[in-house]
Amino acid sequence: MFKKILIANRGEIALRVIRTCKEMGIKTVAVYSTADKDSLHVKFADEAVCIGKPASSESYLNMAHIMAAAEITNADAIHPGYGFLAENAKFAKICGDHGIKFIGPTPDMINAMGDKITAKQTMINAGVPVVPGVEGLLESVEHAKSAAKEVGYPVILKATAGGGGKGMRVVWHEEEIEKAYENAKTEAAASFKNDGIYMEKFVEEPRHIEIQIVGDQHGQVCHLSERDCSIQRRHQKLVEESPSPFMTPELREAMGNAAIKAAASINYEGVGTIEFLVDKHRNFYFMEMNTRIQVEHCVTEEVINYDLIKEQIMIAAGDKLTGKNYIPVMHAIECRINAEDPYNDFRPSPGKITVLHQPGGHGVRVDSHAYAGYVIPPYYDSMIGKLIAVAQTRQEAIDTMSRALSEYVIEGVKTTIPFHLQLMKHPDFRSGNFTTKFLEGFTMQ
Repeated sequence: MFKKILIANRGEIALRVIRTCKEMGIKTVAVYSTADKDSLHVKFADEAVCIGKPASSESYLNMAHIMAAAEITNADAIHPGYGFLAENAKFAKICGDHGIKFIGPTPDMINAMGDKITAKQTMINAGVPVVPGVEGLLESVEHAKSAAKEVGYPVILKATAGGGGKGMRVVWHEEEIEKAYENAKTEAAASFKNDGIYMEKFVEEPRHIEIQIVGDQHGQVCHLSERDCSIQRRHQKLVEESPSPFMTPELREAMGNAAIKAAASINYEGVGTIEFLVDKHRNFYFMEMNTRIQVEHCVTEEVINYDLIKEQIMIAAGDKLTGKNYIPVMHAIECRINAEDPYNDFRPSPGKITVLHQPGGHGVRVDSHAYAGYVIPPYYDSMIGKLIAVAQTRQEAIDTMSRALSEYVIEGVKTTIPFHLQLMKHPDFRSGNFTTKFLEGFTMQ
């Protein structure tokens, strides 16, 4: 087992990893930018190293600075968390070249799933259902037009190196495609330094359902059931839950088997997520694979009593899987608490938290690095915490969540708490009648 792990991340996920490491008797190293010097992950780690200025490019994305921090502290492993360098094959290779274990998949595995065109072909070869589309990247507007006729409108243009909705455009009619193509390429180039665009059939009335998978270095793979991530805004998730209210036992078995097949096809090592679009007829299609721990991993942890960070670390150390295929025995819902103003188009709201009271009680979990007096920097993602409610049924979990949200007090900045309170009361959400388009018709009261 590792003696010391450096966490190449910040905020709540860094704190989350530190907590599990402490329980496992593993020393921890926090890295931080000058903007994060007062963050809790810096205070709670055994050691902390400043790696640069506030901009991510000068700190959390600066591989040389992170590797220097690992070497001067004698860390023998690096946990990348999510975001930043978590799915960067070059960084994983650098870690290996320096004799430091990257807690995650190998560079080859990351490459196989990091590029969406490559990932889609890998899934086709493995026999996993994929969304109909055209092979390869679009080469021109004319190519896009002919491809759209072949696939049939509506279609969706996607950045091959994309994520988070960047470089993505839905096209309903031919006269829209030229502008959509040019805008998608421009946005993709700006966001990912890669303007490659491909096309798929646009799945109408979709649910976004993902399967959590785990694979070890000995060829074993299992799935830990599903999470429904359909409540999202501009392709950014706001609420996740497990099990999905749309799921049936037959669909779970089929999707679980497909996810295992997908992971096994690349001999996957570590935790990861196979993400699917599911149409109203419960046909499911591979969308992408995330080769890392996800923000919403705690939802799965709560419904099956399973520490995914611990499993990540043990697998990286060469241990065999301790898990098996799981079916949720409880129901959990997670609300992302973001420093954003839901009454003003979710505009980011950085600044100083003057008052903070976090909820508690039976069935409530809070993962957060925020505290009274903490200054939320404007340089990073606006998520400051995750509120998870768990109960025996979905309705009980919603009621627990509503109660917990009503106790959650954050003053000094705007947050998404009012949005979540209204969502929990919405009849369509309570009945499980929603798709990824749900928020397009949602108005704050």
